[in-house]
Amino acid sequence: MPSNRGSPTIIDIGLPLYINSGDVEHAPLDFNDLSSRRQLYDERQRLLSPPPSPSPPNFPGPHESNADMYDLPSQPQFTDEVESPNDMLVDTDDLLADAENEKDDVAIINPDSDTEPPLRASDFEAIQDLVLPRLAEEPPIIETAHHTWHIENWRATPRREHGPVFHVGGFPWRVLMFPYGNNVDHASFYLEQGFPDGKPPDDFVACVQFGLVLWNPDAPEVFTHHTAHHRFTKEEGDWGFTRFVEVRKLWTVPFDSSGRFLIEDDKANMTAYVRVVKDETGVLWHNFNSYDSKTETGYVGLKNQGATCYLNSLIQSLYLTNAFRKAVYQIPTQNEETLQNSAYTLQRLFYQLQTSTGPVSTNELTKSFGWETRHIFEQQDVQELSRKLMERMEEKMKGTDAENVLSKLFCGKVRTYISCINVEYESRRVEDFWDIQLNVSGNKNIEESFRDYVQVETMDGENQYFAGDEFKLQDARKGVIFESFPEVLHLQLKRFQYDINLDAMMKINDRYEFPETFDAAPFLSEEADRSEPWIYQLHGVLVHSGDLNAGHYYAFIKPDKDGWFYKYDDDRVTKATLREVLEDNYGGAYTINGQPQLSKSNTPIMRQNSAYMLVYIRQTRLDDVLLPVTQADTPPHLQKKLEDEAAIREARKKEREEQHLYLWVKVITEDSFKAHGGTDLTNFDYAHSDQAPDAPYAYRVLRKSTLKELAVKIGEETGVDPRRLRLWSMVNRQNKTTRPDAPVPDAITTLEDAVQRLGNKSPELRLWAEIAEETSPDGEPIWPSPYGAPNGIAPKSDLIVLFLKWFDFDTQSLTGAGHIYISREKKVEDLVPAILKKMGWSDKTPTGEKVQLRLFEEIKPNMIEPMKAKQSLKAAELQDGDIVCFQKAVEGKSSDSDRESVPQTYSHYN
Repeated sequence: MPSNRGSPTIIDIGLPLYINSGDVEHAPLDFNDLSSRRQLYDERQRLLSPPPSPSPPNFPGPHESNADMYDLPSQPQFTDEVESPNDMLVDTDDLLADAENEKDDVAIINPDSDTEPPLRASDFEAIQDLVLPRLAEEPPIIETAHHTWHIENWRATPRREHGPVFHVGGFPWRVLMFPYGNNVDHASFYLEQGFPDGKPPDDFVACVQFGLVLWNPDAPEVFTHHTAHHRFTKEEGDWGFTRFVEVRKLWTVPFDSSGRFLIEDDKANMTAYVRVVKDETGVLWHNFNSYDSKTETGYVGLKNQGATCYLNSLIQSLYLTNAFRKAVYQIPTQNEETLQNSAYTLQRLFYQLQTSTGPVSTNELTKSFGWETRHIFEQQDVQELSRKLMERMEEKMKGTDAENVLSKLFCGKVRTYISCINVEYESRRVEDFWDIQLNVSGNKNIEESFRDYVQVETMDGENQYFAGDEFKLQDARKGVIFESFPEVLHLQLKRFQYDINLDAMMKINDRYEFPETFDAAPFLSEEADRSEPWIYQLHGVLVHSGDLNAGHYYAFIKPDKDGWFYKYDDDRVTKATLREVLEDNYGGAYTINGQPQLSKSNTPIMRQNSAYMLVYIRQTRLDDVLLPVTQADTPPHLQKKLEDEAAIREARKKEREEQHLYLWVKVITEDSFKAHGGTDLTNFDYAHSDQAPDAPYAYRVLRKSTLKELAVKIGEETGVDPRRLRLWSMVNRQNKTTRPDAPVPDAITTLEDAVQRLGNKSPELRLWAEIAEETSPDGEPIWPSPYGAPNGIAPKSDLIVLFLKWFDFDTQSLTGAGHIYISREKKVEDLVPAILKKMGWSDKTPTGEKVQLRLFEEIKPNMIEPMKAKQSLKAAELQDGDIVCFQKAVEGKSSDSDRESVPQTYSHYN
């Protein structure tokens, strides 16, 4: 763009360089004169511009590297909107005034001498405070720096350009620029890692707060900026603003009332303010796309069944109270390994939390509680649930090595007393407690709540105490005092209370502080044992986020006495800072530097998350409570049971993952057919693992394995030389039967080929393994040929293989008898000699009469038809795989009854 200094320059933009307003004709305008240029622009826009359209909001994000695919303009386009110097939309005619009289139309306001000077982009310290505000997470700062890229020739800049590399926090950085937009009508700027060739190390991680400022080097008060923070990684190496500034505003629209433009003389500066902060937890601004809790923390989470996040928080707290876990493992369950036993299911759950690599389900535990689906989707009272669970475990521990462990861990003693002031009389009662309920409302912290808990009430006046017949009514002091606290102290914070004005339960979000350590000694009776300090260290914070009707529960727990706190949020476990554990869960308003954050209406922004249960461990007993739990502490029967189950699950998982590589093959043989007593040749519905005599052999084999390899497997199982096996493909006929069709051609070598080329639509490959009854001297099979054929040779098309079934009239049973080869030219009656030979029967009866057989064809289970003796097999339409049933003629029975006996028998199988 031409400079606005030096000799006048006239630019032809396709319109007359004069403005006709009324009867006044103005001289040609000097484009380098700011007032003239503004008038020219406004008039042109009035004549040519369409109505303005709003721009989408600008959100930080990656640059989307496919922007180079789009044709972006090589120079800025004229805009569709006119803005006045004070950023208000105006009618362009209002600005068409004589330059000489311009002063009469403009109100000039002289600012007060005390007015603060405008912020200038060249004041890097001030701009840094503007674009890098204090972060809510307050992470430690590693380094903060700024770098300015001097863009000298904007118009000549490529559609995508990188600025110089600079270093902050030990990492290289650069600015990525799309001067005419990344597929939008805005100039786009991003902060990008600056490693050579754009390839950072695989473990590259940098948490960065940054601000990008585009400014006019000749008028530093003219600038625009955006700020963001991001976790930069190898996968997400850039982050910034696709809609940084509208292209139309760069040259042609004055940025503010100064009348200056962001870009003048085709120059601009881009200053990047970069603050690299320390990622103390490893999850600062993490997107959790590839996060693994076990790898990052050593712990795993619990799956949420629906609304069981409160249960998950409690279970994690108890699990990480190691002494409790060891006590649960000591409960004998080897004789009661049922999922109705809550002790056993809790043992299983704890062991899975120890050994699993992923989140664990609580389904078994909730089922052992007797919960139904509706209970899973209802929020239960955590305190009540904790007490019931303790009661169940304590009952299970009676008579075991773990007896009294729970009371030692969690049970303290509290004394309720009424002490007369003027006479020596006191009534007292000592009770066990497993947790303490502390009032939140009206108290600022734990100490105030304890003082409130043990405060003394004076009973006087009409409220005097009756001290028996001896002392009658007396002034007295009434209160409670603790005689002892347990090793593990559970504090229930009363965040939910009844509001009498609203007639409803409400959540109390007041700020309520709890320390990392506190001294419980001031709240003990004078007689309490003080041989050890009563200082407690925070172990867990159970948090509720939301309101009474809807919310979420999670926990912060410190598994080791000198370690980190971790956040247990259902199935995810992350390391947490002390600020996240304490300050973030006090409730009340959000604060930064101790000051409340305010909303647009100038009211404090209230937190929705606050602690509702605290777990403290007595410092002198930390080693006893958090003692290591090893594999040796888990019951052997539990380990074996779960390891066996895990192995089965892993095998099933592997099977599912490799399912596409394998194929199930079912094979019928002569023996399985002979054992079959039903319709068809076998029952393919048997499970793969079924070992019934008539069940087909089932093999899970690689699709790429060969038929020869399959034959070897079959041979090993049947005890037959694989060379004597010939595999036939089986087809599903239209009549719903499955029969052998033809031997698998030698050209088909693999099972994958067999599936594809044989057109088998079944989920499994079905084969018949024919066994050669004769072999040559060198062991090669000799396959049978039709009886009476010269030299035992017949055309292949003339041979068919038929399967024979024998119906025993006396036992009313049907069994397979084997198979035979026969020429299709033979007659049905020619089957009789072959059948007699197959069965080893004589052709004469004991009385010397000729044996008579009744023959039937099993067409399908509900269609058994008698065969005509004089009909040829070809005329009977018999083919490979057909089934012929036979029975001996029964003496004393009519031919009709004989003929019906086989069909009647078949009716029992349907």
